[in-house]
Amino acid sequence: MSDPIQHLGLLCIDLQDTFLKAIPEQEALIHRCRFAIEAAKLLGVSVAATEQRPEKLGATSAALTGSFPEDTPVFDKAAFSALEAEGLDRWIESNQIDHLLLMGIEVPICIYQTAVQAMGEDLGVTLLSDCVSQRRPEDREAVFQQLLAMEAHILPSETIFYSLLGSADHPLFRDYTKLVKAATA
Repeated sequence: MSDPIQHLGLLCIDLQDTFLKAIPEQEALIHRCRFAIEAAKLLGVSVAATEQRPEKLGATSAALTGSFPEDTPVFDKAAFSALEAEGLDRWIESNQIDHLLLMGIEVPICIYQTAVQAMGEDLGVTLLSDCVSQRRPEDREAVFQQLLAMEAHILPSETIFYSLLGSADHPLFRDYTKLVKAATA
């Protein structure tokens, strides 16, 4: 049986300061995203990021880029779906990704359109519920319900990464629990 981690990709969507400053509870979002990136890095999950028109809107927040694995590709995009970013399809193919973990902003726009396109291209999709946000909190539930009806998964990051470990016997369990404790301290 193949290792499910090998076929996962964590996609960090548009976590740029320009957008983050409009997000309620942005510090909590940054904190949880940093945790998810560190957990993905620990477990060997491929990580990539997108930036919406970075030449005009700036790069991914420095509060997060320090957590990225050294070789994290960052893709510029103009379309709302991250899958339209030039080169992202090659990253997915070269890493043999068949399931995307999505984090970032905004749920009713880029997260939604990325998830819909990914599922249309037969990629599995899980939104990390504690690592996505939006300007208008009232938009979140309707989008989540629609994506669930389309067979996306929506779960907290700890749930996903504990599921990947599978048991306390996993060789990285102790390191992961240290990350969990540091993220909740």
